[in-house]
Amino acid sequence: MKIIGIVKKDKKTKNLIHRLNNGDIALVQHKDIDEIAALSLIEANVKCVINTEKSISGKYPNLGPLHLINNGIPIFQTSKEIFNTIKDNSKIKIIKNSLFMDGKFIAKCELLDRNKINRLLKIASNNLENELDNFIENTLAYAKKEKDLVLGNIKIPKIKTNIKNKHVLIVIRGKDYKKDLITIQNYINEIKPVLIGVDGGGDTLLEFGYIPDIVIGDMDSISDKCLKIANEIVVHAYPDGRSPGYERVSKLGLNSIVFNSPGTSEDIALLLAYCNDADLIVAVGSHSNMIDFLEKGRKGMASTFLVRLKVGSKLIDAKGVNKLYKSNLKLKYLFSIWAAALIPIFITLVTASPMKDIIRLINIKLKLLLGI
Repeated sequence: MKIIGIVKKDKKTKNLIHRLNNGDIALVQHKDIDEIAALSLIEANVKCVINTEKSISGKYPNLGPLHLINNGIPIFQTSKEIFNTIKDNSKIKIIKNSLFMDGKFIAKCELLDRNKINRLLKIASNNLENELDNFIENTLAYAKKEKDLVLGNIKIPKIKTNIKNKHVLIVIRGKDYKKDLITIQNYINEIKPVLIGVDGGGDTLLEFGYIPDIVIGDMDSISDKCLKIANEIVVHAYPDGRSPGYERVSKLGLNSIVFNSPGTSEDIALLLAYCNDADLIVAVGSHSNMIDFLEKGRKGMASTFLVRLKVGSKLIDAKGVNKLYKSNLKLKYLFSIWAAALIPIFITLVTASPMKDIIRLINIKLKLLLGI
């Protein structure tokens, strides 16, 4: 195998995505490549991925690498030191298991083929029970620290967007988020819910032709364009008040509201909608199963469980909306519309002079045949 291309690198894959061009080589430091990262790299149409961390560590069965090779994108494993050795935007070459930069050999690399990936996924699946035990213990420990999320001791900032008694659609860059958004477009266009984008979810709304009413998050994966277009910005800050996202928004000369809270930006978006009396909260791309939580890679996902306990009565996943929500246009209505459209055509034909003559001739022939 021989691959030649321009390399782009970043320690955070979600930041790298915005800099990649068609045919680039992506150099990442991404332990356990998750599905969202893999799908983003596929959309960027990278030539290949070089990872200086273990793409599958065996911690849990992450399917990112399998998605990449299924879409014809090779994955190479190499040593951690190489990340600093390779220069961003330099031209590199991969020949068999060797990496070259500027014509000079710099390191060995290993191609992760399908057999290796399947073997590693099998090991990871066998380890899943142990990982789940650790996850539960860790979650319970964090739940004690973050119980204020449920008890109502978190101060909810006042927003200008009116949410009361309305449907709220929250878009998160999670598994199948674009596919789910496509399935509920009829719902969005007819019901017109309040649109909230969580970080990069705001850009997804723009991509689908919708302007976010609110964007919320730590602002590390949302574009300047989306921040400038969104009607309202809510910056997620740490409980101690630190807020890197606020600095970014301020540098753009934009106004924002700060929401100090533990947990994830996804969690506080749900809280914001719930505490402002939303009638129904529809989540696109939210984390809803064990692998989703493990892929999130947080030490404590307790806040996610706690928030769902609080907002559960109003929360529905977008995957269910497409089944629950049906357009009012039923078959009998379609038949009525079709029949109504034919009436003026029939009247026009009957009243037209040529048609009158034809009907008169047919009438005469029938009388002759019947002997009337």
